Amino acid sequence: MARENEIRDGESAVAYPTEFDAGLVFIGRIHTPWTSRLMTPRQGRADGPICRIEIFEPWQAALDGVERFERLEVLYWLHMSRRDLLRQSPANDGTSRGTFALRSPVRPNPIGTSIVELVSVEANILNVRGMDCLDGTPLLDLKPDRSLFKPIAPPQPGDFETG
Repeated sequence: MARENEIRDGESAVAYPTEFDAGLVFIGRIHTPWTSRLMTPRQGRADGPICRIEIFEPWQAALDGVERFERLEVLYWLHMSRRDLLRQSPANDGTSRGTFALRSPVRPNPIGTSIVELVSVEANILNVRGMDCLDGTPLLDLKPDRSLFKPIAPPQPGDFETG
């Protein structure tokens, strides 16, 4: 099994920048049963364990109406991930692909996403199934699953023209 921060055959890294372009605010914390990346499932499962998403003040009022949705898109900061790999070998078989061709947590901006089933809402806690991140992962945002929505307007002439 791979070690958490090794560079495998076929992988390459870059010197990561010391200055950044944007700031983020963590609006909550995700609580899961997993404390090691090696034990965390590679994709969330609909039949997985119930996990808790805790929303911090002052963001709790933003939960109003969320209970109407069966699925949510959860965006989170993969705070324990490397950020410097350009190519990765997820199968550790000597072959590699570019980071942007993978769903690996190792990314320049380690933002993770999961589509989860909303099980229940209890004040500032969302109970969900389908998470695939470490316990204590910082929460960036929540949105209703986009597949639950239809486009607002039909395409108009010229919508897809490039100039």
